[in-house]
Amino acid sequence: MNLLLLRHAQPLVAPGVCYGALDVPADLAATQQAAQTLASGLPPGAQLWVSPLQRCELLAQTIKGLRPDVTCITDARLAEINFGCYEGQPWADIPVAAYEAWTADFWQHRFGGMESLADVMARVSSAWQEVLLANQAPVWVTHAGVIRVASLLAQGVQRVNRAQDWPKVAPGFGQSVVLSLSPSDSLAPGAP
Repeated sequence: MNLLLLRHAQPLVAPGVCYGALDVPADLAATQQAAQTLASGLPPGAQLWVSPLQRCELLAQTIKGLRPDVTCITDARLAEINFGCYEGQPWADIPVAAYEAWTADFWQHRFGGMESLADVMARVSSAWQEVLLANQAPVWVTHAGVIRVASLLAQGVQRVNRAQDWPKVAPGFGQSVVLSLSPSDSLAPGAP
C-alpha cells in the first residue's frame, strides 16, 4: 500500500522566517497551480487528511473544487511542528544557545518551548498507524516536517537522537511524494 503526501504551496512569509505552526496563508496562484497538477493524480473518491493550518486547508479545498469526488478531513496530527516563541521570528535572530540546546537533546528538547521531535513523531506515528490498521490509503495534505517524519516511519525509524540524522530532503512547495507502507511498519511510537 502506498501513501501519497502533498505539501502546501509557497506560504506568504518572508524568507528566513521561522513559521512552523504559524498559521500563514499560501500564495493563491501557486496553490491553484499545485492543485491543478496534483488533482489529476488522485484516485477516484480519494480521502484527503488535511493539516488544520490554512495553507494546507486551501490546497485541499482547491483540489476539492477541481475534484468534487474527493473528501477532506481535517487532522491536527498532520500540522507542522510548533516552534513556540520562535514562530514568526527570523531564524537568524534566534539565539545560538537555543540551537545548541536543541541539538544537544534533539529528541526531547522543546525548541521554542512547545513541541519536541518526540511529540511530533508520536502524533504523526499515530496517524500512520491508523492508516495501517484501516488498510486504507488516504492522501495527506501537510508540511515538510510531517513528510520528513513520515519518510522516517516508512524506513522503520521511530526515533532520531541526533540532528544530523534528520532528513534533509522534502518535496518542494506544491509537490508530492509517495511512500510505501507495510504492516511491518507498525512499531510502537518512540521505539529505537
